[in-house]
Amino acid sequence: MIALILLNILYSYNIQNYTSMRANMVENQIINRGITHQATIDAMHKVPRHMYVPDEFQSFAYDDRPLPIGNSQTISQPYIVAYMTEKLNLKSSDKVLEIGTGSGYQAAILAEIVKEVYTIEIIKPLGLRAASTLKDQGYTNVHCRIGDGYHGWKEQAPFDAIIITAAPPEVPEALFDQLTDKGQLIAPVEENGQQFLILYTKSKNKIKSKRLLAVRFVPFTRDKQ
Repeated sequence: MIALILLNILYSYNIQNYTSMRANMVENQIINRGITHQATIDAMHKVPRHMYVPDEFQSFAYDDRPLPIGNSQTISQPYIVAYMTEKLNLKSSDKVLEIGTGSGYQAAILAEIVKEVYTIEIIKPLGLRAASTLKDQGYTNVHCRIGDGYHGWKEQAPFDAIIITAAPPEVPEALFDQLTDKGQLIAPVEENGQQFLILYTKSKNKIKSKRLLAVRFVPFTRDKQ
C-alpha cells in the first residue's frame, strides 16, 4: 500500500513537472520567438511532447532541440514544429497530409487544429509506434499508413495542406497534384547542400514558392524496392 501511494505521488509530481516544462517551452521557445497563430500555440500547450520520445529522453522533451527517436530519425525542435504549422494558416475544417510521421508529435499538433490528418511513415517500426502513441493519446482524427510518401495518399486527396518532415531534393509532383486550389505545402528542400523551408501555394494549377529559413532535417527516404 505504501509503495502504491509513493508511486502515485511520483506520477503526480512528474505530470506537474512536465506541465510546467511545457508551459515554459511555449512561452520561451514559441511565443517569445514570434509565433502568434493562437491555434498553434494552444496545440503546443496541450500536446505532451514527452510522450512522443523514448523514455531515456523524456526529461529533455521540452528543450529547444531535436531529439533522437530511433532508426536514425529525430523529433523536430519544438519551434520548428510550431513555425511550420503556423505558416500553413490552418483552419478547423481542413484536411492535412503529413509525409514522415516520425514520432507522431507533429501529427498530434495538427490533429488539435484541423478536422482530419493523414500521415505516412516509410520506416515501419516508427510508424507502428507513432500510431500506437496517437491512439493512446485519444486521437481518432489521425489516420496512419506505413509506406512511401513520395506518391502521397491519392485516395484521400485533395488536401488543404501538406507538410513534409524530411528533406527531399525536390517536392514530388504528385503532392502538388493532391493539393486543393489555394492549398499550401511546406517542406525542407535541399539546395546546393543547404536546406531551406519552402512554402508552396497552389492557385489555378500554378505553384508559387517562398523561401522561409534555413533548417536541417533528416533526408527524405524512398522505398528501395
